[in-house]
Amino acid sequence: MRTSAGLLLGAALLAVPATTAVAATPSSDGPGARPYIVTLADDADPRAVADEHRNRHGAEVGHVFRTALRGYAARLSAGEVAEVRADERVTSVSPDRTVTTLAQSTPTGIDRVDAEQSATANIDGTDDRVDVDVAVIDTGIDLDHPDLNVHTAGAINCSTGRDADDGNGHGTHVAGTIGALDNDSGVVGVAPGARVWPVRVLDNRGSGRWSDIICGIDHVTAHADEIEVANMSLGGAGTDDGDCGNTNDDALHQAICNSVAAGVTYAVAAGNDYADAANSVPAAYDEVITVSALADFDGASGGAGVSTCRADQDDTFADFSNYGPDVDLIAPGVCIESTWMKGGYETISGTSMASPHVAGGAALYTANHPGATPAQVRSALQDAGTTDWIWPSEDPDGIQEKLLNVSTF
Repeated sequence: MRTSAGLLLGAALLAVPATTAVAATPSSDGPGARPYIVTLADDADPRAVADEHRNRHGAEVGHVFRTALRGYAARLSAGEVAEVRADERVTSVSPDRTVTTLAQSTPTGIDRVDAEQSATANIDGTDDRVDVDVAVIDTGIDLDHPDLNVHTAGAINCSTGRDADDGNGHGTHVAGTIGALDNDSGVVGVAPGARVWPVRVLDNRGSGRWSDIICGIDHVTAHADEIEVANMSLGGAGTDDGDCGNTNDDALHQAICNSVAAGVTYAVAAGNDYADAANSVPAAYDEVITVSALADFDGASGGAGVSTCRADQDDTFADFSNYGPDVDLIAPGVCIESTWMKGGYETISGTSMASPHVAGGAALYTANHPGATPAQVRSALQDAGTTDWIWPSEDPDGIQEKLLNVSTF
C-alpha cells in the first residue's frame, strides 16, 4: 500500500521464440463494422455518451474508460464513424489495433542486478515481503501460485476468460521476476513478496487490442493511491508522434500520460525485433522506462558464462533486443527462470523478461521513497546503473545504456 499520495496497449507479449515479432495493425474485420477507440472531452460522461451513441448510431460498445482516458471502445461502420466524429463531445476516433507476443528465453537476472545485496530486498531465505504494489499488465497471473504474493482483490480481466487467471504463462513469469517470494524454494524476485496485481489484457495466445490495454491502464490509474509501479511486457507497431500535451489522437499514449501523471511508474519492454524501439509502442513513449535485454548466463560480469537455453554471447546486448534513444535501461533478458502457470517454473527469453527486473528495481526504490514521481524513479534507476557489460557487442545505436543495479536500494 502507498504511504503517501503520488505514483504507475490491445497488445502482445514481449517474450518470444526467436522468430516471433510484434505487430499492431488496424483490424480488418471485413467491409462492415470495425473496432475503434472513441476519446471524449474531459467534461463528458463516458457511459452516458457510449449509451447514447449505441442507441442513436448503432455503435457496438465494448470497454468504457473513465480514469486514464475518457471514452469507450466500439465496433463502428464507416458511416457510424462519421456520425460519432460529428459529436462535439468526441475529441478523436482511432482504430483499435492488435498486438502480439514477443517471447524468447531467459537469464540469471537476480544475481546480475545485485538484488541479493539490496537491504530492502533482504534476500536470505526468510519470507520478509517488500511492502509495495506492482501491477502486471499482461496475460494475467496464476492466482494460486505458491511462490507469489498475488493481490487477487485487485485483479481485473479486460480480455477473455472468466477471471484474471493466467492461461498463457507469460504474465506469471513476469510476476515472478518482479516479486517471487524469498521462501527458500522455487525462485526469488527482485522485490521479494511485492504484491502483484493481475491485470489481464491479453488472451491465452498473448494477444489483445489497444482498448483491452487501456482498460487495464484505466484500472491501474483508478488505484494509483495503492499501486506504485506497473509492468508492460507487451507492444505493437507505432511511434511517439506527440507528447502529453498533445498525443495526436493516440488514445494509448494519452492513457499512459494520465496514469503517469497520477504517479504510477511504468516499466516496458523495448521489443524483440532487433530494431529501433522508436517504432514500437509503448516502448517509444517518453513517459515510460523502456528496457532492452542483456544476454547473461552466469549472473556475473566479464563474459565468461557459457550459453544455456539459447545461443548468444555472455554479458552482451541480446541479439534480438530492440535498441535506440528511447531505451532507458538494459537488464537481463536471456534464459531467465521464473514462475509459470499451474504452480510451475519455466525458463524463457525476451525483453519481456528484462522489463520486470526494472519494475522490481522501481518497486525497491519506491518502497523507501513513497513520494517519488515516476521521473524521479527513472533517474534513480539510471543513476544507480552501471556500464559493466561488454559493449558495443550487438548494440548498433552508439549508446551504452546503464545496466540495472539495485544493490544500493
